[in-house]
Amino acid sequence: MRAICCGSFIRLALPLALLSLAACGPAPEKKQEPPKTQAARTMPDVYKVRFATTKGPFVVEVHKAWAPLGAARFWRLVDLGFFDKSRIFRVKRHFVAQFGVSPDPHTNGVFNSLAIKDDPVKQSNKRGMMSFATNGPGTRRTQVFINLNDNVALDKQGFAPFAKVIEGMDDAIELFYSGYGEMPPRGTGPDPSKLAVEGDSYAESKFPRLDTILKATVVD
Repeated sequence: MRAICCGSFIRLALPLALLSLAACGPAPEKKQEPPKTQAARTMPDVYKVRFATTKGPFVVEVHKAWAPLGAARFWRLVDLGFFDKSRIFRVKRHFVAQFGVSPDPHTNGVFNSLAIKDDPVKQSNKRGMMSFATNGPGTRRTQVFINLNDNVALDKQGFAPFAKVIEGMDDAIELFYSGYGEMPPRGTGPDPSKLAVEGDSYAESKFPRLDTILKATVVD
């Protein structure tokens, strides 16, 4: 069964996991100070985030009750502008669309040391649901994926959905460029480990057709 692997940040201290939907990463480096948000805002129990992308907009609705820790981390990332100008580096048709590596290597380095604990799986990884990528217990950081199919087998692997797509599934998400294939080690597509360390210059030089999240914004 395919899992959801996200590439390591900073250095590849360990081999990439052989799972395809896990969030891969090396052992955390020395803990750094967490980034500061621009403005203190209280996270509501349910909130929406609009993503402007190179294929058009899509909107997700986040439910705190589904996965409280995941919802809180996602809120923080959006508030920090973490996803702005980031690449949708993995699109596997009938499986997932994955993103969540900042174009700024320093920011990736900070969050590499800020993993969050797991949430119980309360929802199913059906088409349109969003979950954090992971490489085992307690390894969720910044990479997320949208299910492009009913991937219910992921539920037993600990992937806890925290949001669902409510707009733009067919008009934007399903149109993301998928021609580069699977990421390493299963394929020769974009390597999120290198993307995290080298920044957007890696994507521009090696994988220029990747789609981009232009901006992510909390909306009413």
